[in-house]
Amino acid sequence: MSEPRRIYAREEIDERVREVGREITADGIGAPLVAVCVIKGAVVFFADLVRSINGADVRFAFVAAKSYKADGNRMTSAGEVKLEYVSFSPEEIKGADVLLVEDIVDTGRTIAVLKAYCESLGAERVRIAALLDKPDCRVADVAPDYAAFTIKGDPYIVGYGLDNMQKYRNLDGIFVI
Repeated sequence: MSEPRRIYAREEIDERVREVGREITADGIGAPLVAVCVIKGAVVFFADLVRSINGADVRFAFVAAKSYKADGNRMTSAGEVKLEYVSFSPEEIKGADVLLVEDIVDTGRTIAVLKAYCESLGAERVRIAALLDKPDCRVADVAPDYAAFTIKGDPYIVGYGLDNMQKYRNLDGIFVI
């Protein structure tokens, strides 16, 4: 496997994340805002994003969904989504303004399942914030309401929380491998 090639530096990411936080704030925030981090990949983006959202009672929640499987030395979409961990109760979501925070929306399967799940619990509003949007890969009828960056085609992306078989999450930029 070749060395990762940087496509976005930390400074670019920081500025875009702040801009996304301002967009979310400007669009209005219900009370409370339940920011749901899709772990593990979105943790770094989540931490930076929630600090960029102003004037709100922001509550944290976490969910883990499995939708990828190992395919040689990379991960590929398994075609189905399983919720493996949910840190919030239905009572926390009912009537809340929910912001699903995802690292990357490519096929859209995972975020579509999570959005439907929160809606089924009675969320007042469910929005999606993604670090990266890969619309060319979409198979589910869903798109982020907010995306820091849009990636054309289907390159494999790592860094800033995104991984390949648990490697590269700690890189301070966004890279293609």
